[in-house]
Amino acid sequence: MKAWARMSPFAKFACFFPALLCIAACATAASEQPPEAIVWQLESASRIGHHATTVLGSPRLEREGSESALCFDGQSDALFLETNPIAGWPQFTIEALIKPDATGPEEQRFLHIQDERESRLLLELRLNENREWALDTFLLTSPEVRLTLLDREKLHPAGEWHWVALSFDGEAMSHYVDGKKELEGKIAFRPMTSGRLSLGVRQNKVSWYKGCIREIRFTPQALTPAALRH
Repeated sequence: MKAWARMSPFAKFACFFPALLCIAACATAASEQPPEAIVWQLESASRIGHHATTVLGSPRLEREGSESALCFDGQSDALFLETNPIAGWPQFTIEALIKPDATGPEEQRFLHIQDERESRLLLELRLNENREWALDTFLLTSPEVRLTLLDREKLHPAGEWHWVALSFDGEAMSHYVDGKKELEGKIAFRPMTSGRLSLGVRQNKVSWYKGCIREIRFTPQALTPAALRH
């Protein structure tokens, strides 16, 4: 204690400076971590992410090694969940690991969220004659405030697993395939309220999806490309 008392203020600061640097570095690293995501592993048609489902048709569970996925026939298979995981979020990212079938219909909706005010969010695809697909994403707050992102020249092979993502940062919507941004656009999309989610079809039961879905992630932040699954 006497030695400490005899030390100059500069010497005392030098003793604590490394610790201060460590605390600052840890705080910075923590702030750079993305917020915790809601993760749905599709391992059962009757329950997803602790939510009971309404099942249409007979979505089948397929396994590849230790991984499982739910697969839809493009005609009558779908799941409905009475939940909206992104309700109240001013920003968000939705990621899905999908494997579209090469023999599916041209227009397919594989994830649809709609709230009590009829705001909508859709993840879709367009399949061409060459068995390639383009990602199609859609946000709607009102009939006058809507945005579609679709470029039919940005194509991906069917029959393979791909990560797709839709993000909204409070001002702009973007979509990605395998971590690479394809399109973006501005939209005044207000936070959604509670609502309903469907997998495998649009909620009015048109545009059925043929293919598999392994995982869906909902994050309350617009993730950077480096933070996306790919």
